[in-house]
Formats: sequence, C-alpha cells, structure tokens
Amino acid sequence: MSESEVLDLFRRAVADDDPVAMRAGLDRVLGLTSGTGLSAEEEYRVRHPDYVMEMPQSGERIRGREAMRAMQEAFPTPPQLTVRRVVGAGRVWVLEGVNDYGGDVWHVALVLEFDDDGRIVRDTRYYAQPVEPPAWRAPWVEPLR
Repeated sequence: MSESEVLDLFRRAVADDDPVAMRAGLDRVLGLTSGTGLSAEEEYRVRHPDYVMEMPQSGERIRGREAMRAMQEAFPTPPQLTVRRVVGAGRVWVLEGVNDYGGDVWHVALVLEFDDDGRIVRDTRYYAQPVEPPAWRAPWVEPLR
C-alpha cells in the first residue's frame, strides 16, 4: 500500500463526497485489498499526529497516533475485519463492519473524521456483540444472515 495513494483516495472522498474512493482507501489501509489484514504501521501513516480515538462504551480515549500504534502493536490477536458498508460525506465517514476475534464476533461502527489532507484526525468506535432477537418482533422483521 502506498501512503500517498491512500491519502489521494481519502482527499478525493472528502472533496467530492465519493464513497467509492473512501471504500477503496479504507480497504487498502486496513489490508483488505492485499489480504495482509490490519497493520498498526499502515494505519499510523494515514493518521494525523494529533489523532484521537474514543470508545464510548468502555469510556476510553487514546490521544496521538504514536499511542494508538503502540496499543495496536500490543494487541494480543488482531481481528479479521469484514466491511459491510461505508457511508458519509465531506470530512465525516462511517465504516460498518464485523470484527472476528477467532470466533468471538463483534459488530463495529467507526465514525471517522478527516482533515483536508486526507488524514484521519478522529475516530469513534462502537462495538456490539450479536444477540438473539426477541420473539415478539418476528412478524415484522427478517434475518440479516
């Protein structure tokens, strides 16, 4: 993955509200295009130096791309990520996906905020594990699976 290629895709997405460019950039930086998977180093390269990541459910915040890279490098087993969709416009984009930690599955929504240079300035992450739906809703719903 070329850092400049990804930043070009992110800049195009931000400037032109281009979901195809954003998806292509995210697929590259997350190692989905190459099949290499998540890489703390590749993600580090496209983050702003003052990057902030928040996880409201656990009440945690990571400040700075250095700290984020260190946390990712210390992570015991990175997940296998499947992207369901990417939506957004301008500087704010949302990635909806599924993280699989060796059979421990979590749905994830990432709210990504970019600067004009295409760097990720902030991201907010929400995680949820699958739950069985209540029977009373059955007449009105269909399964996603």
